[in-house]
Amino acid sequence: MRCSLCVPFSAAAAAPERVDGRRSAGLRASAVAVALLLVSVHGHAVSKFTDPDDGAFDMSNLLLTHSGVLPVPTLITAPAVGYGLGLGLLHFSLPKKSADASGDSDDSKAPPNITGLGGFATGTHSWGAGLMHFHTWDDDHIRYLGVIAKVGLHLNYYGIQNQPRAYQLDGIALVQQVLFRIGNSHWYVGPRYTFFDASTRFSSSIPQGIRQFEKDQRVAKGGVVVDYDTRDNIFYPSSGTCAELEADLARGGLGSSTNLQEQTARGYQWIPLSKTWVLGLRADTGFSQGNIPFFAQPYVSLRGVSDAKFQDNNQLTAEAEIRWNVTPRWSVLGFGGVGKAYGHLHSFSDAPTAFGFGAGFRYLIARKLGVTMGIDVAHGPGQNAFYVQAGSAWR
Repeated sequence: MRCSLCVPFSAAAAAPERVDGRRSAGLRASAVAVALLLVSVHGHAVSKFTDPDDGAFDMSNLLLTHSGVLPVPTLITAPAVGYGLGLGLLHFSLPKKSADASGDSDDSKAPPNITGLGGFATGTHSWGAGLMHFHTWDDDHIRYLGVIAKVGLHLNYYGIQNQPRAYQLDGIALVQQVLFRIGNSHWYVGPRYTFFDASTRFSSSIPQGIRQFEKDQRVAKGGVVVDYDTRDNIFYPSSGTCAELEADLARGGLGSSTNLQEQTARGYQWIPLSKTWVLGLRADTGFSQGNIPFFAQPYVSLRGVSDAKFQDNNQLTAEAEIRWNVTPRWSVLGFGGVGKAYGHLHSFSDAPTAFGFGAGFRYLIARKLGVTMGIDVAHGPGQNAFYVQAGSAWR
């Protein structure tokens, strides 16, 4: 899983990313939704789509005070699954203590409750559908995340020779997590359970480097999660830190058909350099031991790099992003990162280096929630890609 405090916005659809029981699928938004909603605004409805502070197009009032649903059409361009379309529906509500008629309460900084439903399909006949819910209680002292998804993905395994070998991955994924705040600190701790009932099939012989291949496997993991969160906003932060440590065990008693251990650590830091410039730093690590299925191994995740192309028992990734807030609503950004996967197929020194860099923009579409929409364009090893993003790309 990525930082659990970022998951809510990305997990509402079982999306264009590989499902491996460790990461719930990602949800990205399209600016097409903005244009469609602008066309439909007329008469008394104008106030629902306008921010009284600056007169700009804004969906905060609709989402928070009119029980609105944010439609999120998604143009899928992820190299791992090809081109396709998706649609997510997100419903927001404020926690009871902070809810008021205007949605402007500053008494609590608790993130909004979110319920999401979504699905996608691509030209490679990959598809997925999912349901998620994120909820907080007791003035953000308890955080719950639940996700259920079903996928049928046509992917590539790269292996020792770094050559794509097509395979199909079908399965049902489940995530259940509850975190409890330690006193009034910024620390959270709690259990997480993930389950993935998977079926895999290669179009030809089993590639070299895969150990103990089994067509049908269940990866059921129970673990402990420790989070630290000082961000000013969970969707598109301008300052603060989000860090997560996770240790998991997969055993038969939890419903797993294989035994393995995983440890992950990731951190995101946003540093305001001035009133208009923000520096973002990211570090992401994953380590595994035991009989871990090839599709569930840690992998390097960077914009411009196909998911699971750089995959092994362990992975290390670092990325930086610089953002210029051109206006209170519009921002542009540049980013770049590197990573390595190693441990079984390659030693660290022999493992190929993954890289990705590019640029993008965001528009603040819901000021009271801090939700932005935009596009990132990236270049990686031998390919270009673009991503329609909802909020930060770091989740």
